Amino acid sequence: MSDKRSRIAQATTLTAPGQGAANDNIHSNPCLSCGACCAHFRVSFYCGEIAGEDGNGVPSELVSQAGPLRACMKGTENGGQRCVALAGEIGKEGVHCTIYVQRPSPCRDFPAWETDGTPNPDCQKARARFGLPALPHIGEDDDIDPGSTPSHRDSEAA
Repeated sequence: MSDKRSRIAQATTLTAPGQGAANDNIHSNPCLSCGACCAHFRVSFYCGEIAGEDGNGVPSELVSQAGPLRACMKGTENGGQRCVALAGEIGKEGVHCTIYVQRPSPCRDFPAWETDGTPNPDCQKARARFGLPALPHIGEDDDIDPGSTPSHRDSEAA
């Protein structure tokens, strides 16, 4: 994985509640103060992702049947509606998925940025619907990775 792609993946990866990471703040991970995608898109997935006897997977009480082999997060069946697992206010710090560790594959696979650093157009569309600012392009000198900031002539290492 390229260094730039690794920084992008790092910036958009959330951790389970109680398991913080250096990038888990609203300044480096827009998902932690957004929730727009969770209230805009239909979240459908293969029914095999529903929790079975082992408890792994999406809790069955939070899904609707979307087809013979497809499930859908309740609330998102028709799109444009809020997912039942979303807690908090869209666009505010603290908005989060209540089943983050058990979330379905569409949620796991939805990036805020593409691998080239451009904002995901679908993310931008969802953010615009809720009046949230567009995400910037991630360049070589972004604050996502503190190591990417060029040193100043007068700065000294501590």
